[in-house]
Amino acid sequence: MSLQLSIVSPPSTSQDKAATLLSEAYGQFVPDLTIAPGASLSLSSGETSLSKIFDKLLTTAAKSDELGKTDDEKKGVSEYLDKISAGAFDSDEGKKALEAELKTKTYLVGNSLTAADIALFASLHSYVAAATHTTLLSTPSITRHFDHVQNTPLVSSILARSTSFTPSVVPIDVDNVPVVVVEKEVKVKKPAAGAPAADAAAAAPAAKEKKEKAAAKEEKAPKEEKKEGEKGEKKPKEKKAKAEGGDKGGKKAAAAPAVPDVPAPWMIELKVGKIVDVKVHPDADGLYVEQIDVGEAEPRTVVSGLVKYIPIEEMRGKTLITVANLKPANMRGVKSFAMVLCASSKEGKDGGIEFVDPPAGSLPGDRVFFEGFEDKVALDQLNPKKKIFETVQPGFTTLDTKEAAWIAEDGKVHKIVSSKGVCTTANLIGASLS
Repeated sequence: MSLQLSIVSPPSTSQDKAATLLSEAYGQFVPDLTIAPGASLSLSSGETSLSKIFDKLLTTAAKSDELGKTDDEKKGVSEYLDKISAGAFDSDEGKKALEAELKTKTYLVGNSLTAADIALFASLHSYVAAATHTTLLSTPSITRHFDHVQNTPLVSSILARSTSFTPSVVPIDVDNVPVVVVEKEVKVKKPAAGAPAADAAAAAPAAKEKKEKAAAKEEKAPKEEKKEGEKGEKKPKEKKAKAEGGDKGGKKAAAAPAVPDVPAPWMIELKVGKIVDVKVHPDADGLYVEQIDVGEAEPRTVVSGLVKYIPIEEMRGKTLITVANLKPANMRGVKSFAMVLCASSKEGKDGGIEFVDPPAGSLPGDRVFFEGFEDKVALDQLNPKKKIFETVQPGFTTLDTKEAAWIAEDGKVHKIVSSKGVCTTANLIGASLS
């Protein structure tokens, strides 16, 4: 059944902007869909609301997961699409409410990108693009969410070819953020409830006089006559116990979770990927531009300097390992969203470069990790200024068994593994991995 989607062009309302970007993201997957300018948003099958239109389109395209993976998530996505259509986040009050909602979230609904995130991004695009740095700092959660969405492979690739959203990437200065100084709260003891102010004022000098007399009396008394437990003297053990016990209930105060400062290999996110398309970079004959399936909604664009070392025939359809949480980088005009993990001969690149192979039976998206760090969760994105990958990379190597591993400074070996086995190279021993 053919469908026609009518969208107001150029988009001016939050609903029109959301519909435009969502159609550019998912319209290509809907068989026999035509998109045409119209006086209002509508679908030829009768739907007129943003949530119902894209529920129909994404279900037709067999991409209903973009609306949420569970019934609760689908309900949440639908509710957000309705809010965006109604302009719920257009006003200052609406943005204030949105800031509070996003404070503890990476995505609006669930743990992955959905149509709600893309719709929200589209509705806020012109606002964020025109906002000053100070304004963006006043809504840090909205700014963080916006920047995260615009750097996802799916949205970034759409913006690169879209004429409705300019600039295609809104520059956000995430490093120029003022230091927040948190001052210790000084507690002032208040007079007892109901006590007149005059009584409280009069009590202060009386208490001071009493304290001075007690101090004088104590100074006159011989030290050897003081006894442990004497009134006015606290036992060190009691003080320690009180500090450890906290409240009357004897509960200890919860310790704040430690934030690791030292770069560690578990911070690096490794994923199994499969090259679904590869070509030589149009402006650099030493680079490949690959489309790599890493188990996400869309393949990631990855640029690799492997033309001189690995024939394009060996690249096609290759299952490999990607470093998936590097900050996207422009490489001769093409933005790269990951890195292919390869092994270089200990004699140097001219001695040979091979892929680090995942275990047999691996599928795109499979998690790859370091033995001994199974319970650690990789960072969302590596901060280039902290040089995390560069710091731990010298320990990446292949053992005599050709198994890939990271060797710590104390000599402890942490093999690179997945739930299906150990990652290996075809021939290289003592190789450097990068």
